[in-house]
Amino acid sequence: MAPLFLSAAPLSAIRRSLVRAVARTLLILPLALLVCFAGPAAAAQWSAEDLTVPVSPDGTLVTFTEKEVKTGRKLFNDSCGTCHAGGITKTNQNVGLDPETLALATPARDSVEALVDYMKDPTSYDGEYSISDVHPSLRSSDVFVKMRDLDDEDLRLIAGYILVAPKVQGIQWGGGKIYF
Repeated sequence: MAPLFLSAAPLSAIRRSLVRAVARTLLILPLALLVCFAGPAAAAQWSAEDLTVPVSPDGTLVTFTEKEVKTGRKLFNDSCGTCHAGGITKTNQNVGLDPETLALATPARDSVEALVDYMKDPTSYDGEYSISDVHPSLRSSDVFVKMRDLDDEDLRLIAGYILVAPKVQGIQWGGGKIYF
């Protein structure tokens, strides 16, 4: 009686076929789970309260649209995100973009108008002197080229994003190194 041997060629073909099937499953499974469990109900739903922030120091409110906040986030990340990723200030982590810190600045920077004013001509935290020579602003756009293409509407959207972000992201916005 002749021994039953499998040749090496069919065994290696079976192995390759099995590896391909496992690889396909590993690639498709996460996508299938995402489709099953992350439908429209799982999308972020921002309330009007989340999108409503002070427009002026007198407490007048404005409600941004989600599209405006997303545009503001993109502008913020492109123009400010290098130094202020996540609302922190990389050059001075004691001064963040969280609501409490903005409110304690002189003048207070916790409204859209106040932030736009700051982005046009920044001052020290105590408001004593201009810092436009070291902080990007419209006043120093000759040095900080990313500021050249921003207009008042762009600044308004950036300010809106800065004020909406802590409502959406919670304490991690502007929380500095203790949350990262």
